Amino acid sequence: MNAKELIARRIALEFNNGDVVNLGIGLPTQVANYVPEDVHITLQSENGFLGLAALDPEHANPNMVNAGGQLCGIAAGGSTFDSAFSFALIRGGHVAACVLGGLEVDQQANLANWMVPGKMVPGMGGAMDLVTGARKVIIGMEHCTKNGDSKILKKCTLPLTAQHKVNLIVTELAVFGFADGKMVLREHAPGVDLDTIKAKTEAEFIVADDFKQMVISQRGL
Repeated sequence: MNAKELIARRIALEFNNGDVVNLGIGLPTQVANYVPEDVHITLQSENGFLGLAALDPEHANPNMVNAGGQLCGIAAGGSTFDSAFSFALIRGGHVAACVLGGLEVDQQANLANWMVPGKMVPGMGGAMDLVTGARKVIIGMEHCTKNGDSKILKKCTLPLTAQHKVNLIVTELAVFGFADGKMVLREHAPGVDLDTIKAKTEAEFIVADDFKQMVISQRGL
């Protein structure tokens, strides 16, 4: 199991029956593959879907794509609408949770995930609306950069997407939450000890009293 699958399998356990959930492009899209079969959620896409579903290759519609521009399907009973209505859902607090990737998150629950200065980017998409409108903001990302630098920092160095909005960070090493203005280490991945997490995390954090091993979705295993 690679790092991205581990992250997606852990995030998949965060939802409840009836939740409307927005999954960002990239790693977050994998989460849908691992939601337990007895948990029924509705996937929302900011380009105008409720009831986003896996692609059926035999009935692919070239005009039906998700927010990342990938061909997708729609579940029975799903609906499509314009972007104005889609963002009214998001801004109105009707999305229970959103799952986004991250470039950096800091110990103040700030998120940077939309641009790197000097590099061409496709745009911020719906991230700024999602992190302020969704009731729970989950960031799924690898713990360190390709150079081995921590992506969980004392203070973000990249332009911010939002301030004080992250509720949960899930990496291949650990799960962090936030409480009373502090970052809290809640879980460690199998085979990962506390010293390893400390060595790879720049941010200051406290360890939860019930610090435990991460449980992941068993769907498809």
